[in-house]
Amino acid sequence: MNLRNAYISVVFGLFVTITPVSVPAQEADSAQPSRYLINAGDQLEISVWKEPDLQRTVLVRPDGAFSFPLAGNIQASGRTAEDIEAEVISRLLRFIPEVVLTVAVTDVRGNQIYVIGQVARPGAFVMNPVVDVIQALSLAGGTTPFASLKKIRILRRENGIQRAIDFDYTEVSEGRSLGQNILLKRGDVVIVP
Repeated sequence: MNLRNAYISVVFGLFVTITPVSVPAQEADSAQPSRYLINAGDQLEISVWKEPDLQRTVLVRPDGAFSFPLAGNIQASGRTAEDIEAEVISRLLRFIPEVVLTVAVTDVRGNQIYVIGQVARPGAFVMNPVVDVIQALSLAGGTTPFASLKKIRILRRENGIQRAIDFDYTEVSEGRSLGQNILLKRGDVVIVP
């Protein structure tokens, strides 16, 4: 047996002995965030190849849109950069045949959560891309000695309705009720009384 064949049989043997581990669907979904959706307050860089006058950094306005020369107003909030790129290209094709355009998200300030109350550094924090409750508390420097760890709440507004989600830090830190450590969504407020 020559060295090459010995190497192939060793490598092949390694592949044969590897056993796949199944991950529950819920864990797999939360481990891989979906594609980033643009939010009001995000910054985009748009560039058209060979068109120096069409190199722009745009801020997504509070209404979720931005303006771009020759393309007009583009609704960006809730869409991916690729979706926006396709729409701007379709609008520019009337003026620039065979347009080559890129859209890049350069700042995700619209993707913020807020942590207030008995934490070391309360404030707004950018999620890049996602943050759970424990991570948010860590971003805020942890809780103070006066925090009521069993009564933490997350305020979430969806479809114009605000609701409160209870979070017991003591249980989660002891490895119980881990389902409470939810992934936060843009605009969520974590309140530590």
